Amino acid sequence: MFALTHFVAPPEESIKSQILQMVVDNLTDISAVAIPPSNPLYNLYQYAIGFEVHQYLEAMGGAGELCVELIVATDPRDPHTVTGFLLYLPLQDDPQACSVAYLAVHNQYRRQGIARAMLAQMSERYPHAELACAVNKVAYFEAMGFVLIAARGPQVLMNTREYASDGVVAMLDVAPIYRTVEVQQIHSYLLKQHGKRAMVDAEKQRDRHLDQLERKALAFVQERLGERAGQQRGSRIRLV
Repeated sequence: MFALTHFVAPPEESIKSQILQMVVDNLTDISAVAIPPSNPLYNLYQYAIGFEVHQYLEAMGGAGELCVELIVATDPRDPHTVTGFLLYLPLQDDPQACSVAYLAVHNQYRRQGIARAMLAQMSERYPHAELACAVNKVAYFEAMGFVLIAARGPQVLMNTREYASDGVVAMLDVAPIYRTVEVQQIHSYLLKQHGKRAMVDAEKQRDRHLDQLERKALAFVQERLGERAGQQRGSRIRLV
C-alpha cells in the first residue's frame, strides 16, 4: 500500500532529501546519459543530476518561467518515508499537456504499482502527457497507456496520444551546472584519483555509449514505424 500527495510548492526538507537521494541512486535509469557506475564520470553526473532536480524543486510555486509539479508516494505505515516520486512540467499554451521530467521508485517498493498510480494521477490533471525513456522501458510504459511517437537522441519519446502537443515546455538550462565550482572540484578530484588517461577514456566511453543509444533508439522507432504502418494505414511517427 502507498499514499500519494500532489505538490505545487516545494515539499518539506525531509521529502526533498529523500527525493534527491533516490535521484542519485538511480542515475543510470533516469538520466538520458544513462552512464553506468563503472564509468569514472559517474560521481560527477550524480552531483549534476541531483543539483538539477534540486533546482526544479526550488522553482516550484515560483514566479519564474518554470512550471513544476510533483507527486510523491509515501508508505502509509510511515508517512515520512518516500517510496517514489514523479516530477513533471505542465506545458505552456496547452492546459491539458505536461512532460515528465523524472520518475523513480525506491528499490524496496517496486512492483507494487506505485509508478502506475503516480502516472495515472498526473494524467487525470494533464491527459496529454509525454515522457522520454530508454528503449528497454518502452514495453513498461506501453502497458500504462503510452504510445511510441518519436526517437529523441539516446531515448524514445512516448505520449498518451499518438501525437505531440503543440504546447511549449519550459525546461531548466543544465549547461551552467557543469560549469559550477562544485563540478570543477569533483572533476579535479576524479582526475587526481584516476589520472588523465583514465578520465579521457571515460569521456570517450560515455560518448560511444551515447552514440550506441542513439542508433538503437532510431532503429527501434524505424522498426516500429514499419510495424504500425502495416497495421494502420496513415499512422504517423516523427523522428526528431
